Amino acid sequence: MSVTGTATPQTLSATRRITGVALASVSGLAVAVQSRINGELGVRLADGFAAAVVSFGVGLLVLLVLVPATPGGRRGLVAVRSALTAGTLRPWQCLGGVCGAFLVATQGLTIGSLGVAVFTVAVVAGQTGSSLAVDRAGIGPMGRQPVTRQRLAGAMLTVLAVGLAVGDRFGDPGALALALLPLLAGVGIAWQQAVNGRVRAAADSALTATLVNFAVGMVALLVAFAVDIAVRGWPTGDAPTEPWLYLGGPIGIVFIAIAAAIVRFTGVLLLGLATIAGQIVGAVVLDVVLPTAASHPGPNTLLGAALTMVAVLVAALAPPTRR
Repeated sequence: MSVTGTATPQTLSATRRITGVALASVSGLAVAVQSRINGELGVRLADGFAAAVVSFGVGLLVLLVLVPATPGGRRGLVAVRSALTAGTLRPWQCLGGVCGAFLVATQGLTIGSLGVAVFTVAVVAGQTGSSLAVDRAGIGPMGRQPVTRQRLAGAMLTVLAVGLAVGDRFGDPGALALALLPLLAGVGIAWQQAVNGRVRAAADSALTATLVNFAVGMVALLVAFAVDIAVRGWPTGDAPTEPWLYLGGPIGIVFIAIAAAIVRFTGVLLLGLATIAGQIVGAVVLDVVLPTAASHPGPNTLLGAALTMVAVLVAALAPPTRR
């Protein structure tokens, strides 16, 4: 084989990884915007679960029109069904939408009190540590990835970053308890990205994998919303008239589709790190430029966000591992 013949696949692989990282960073920015939208929607409706149902519902409606209308989407649905029947795709690998539903619900429940920056730092801490575990377990389409010292150090730094970000709220147990929700949501994101990557591989369609994610998540949200109504009653807020408050679902489609499409090139950890970088930048900019009553980031929050970026770099600069 010629020198050119051996170099081309490596170049294409590197190009795909770089492109994947860039796309993941952009999707991270979109997640920060989605968090602000769903948080505001939760405040307007006076119910975080109602906001999550609206957000997921709009996204699901878009996908129910889009996927059957595309040849790749239709083939993907048939392929997922065949993979489930053959056992090459397990039913539990189709449950990533439950984690996505939990993330969207926490946006509506906590951002009104925590602000986007604190919310994002908490999500990042959970996501980074969970990405290590998911890669090590081989849940994602790239298989097992070892835990190196640098990756472990990056995960530990993110935990410290959360402590700094919420340091001025240690006297408020309620705020600290709220911060645990996005922390747990971050843990679920890594697993969601891994199993959605498996669904995408089986379907050969990122849109089909996204539809599966939204359908499963919608079922989970409707159950949670029914319990919420039974306990607290119907939401007291009025439906807002601003169209931008209903864009959370479509933004979620972009995020899930990108993650499902590129995780096989980047792995769960690198995908998570690139997404995190976009989330942190977007969250801090939103809270500084467009602050809400609860989202005026102080020095501790900004320092926590900066430390999170350092943690991302520490883990991202770890030497490449052999598969």
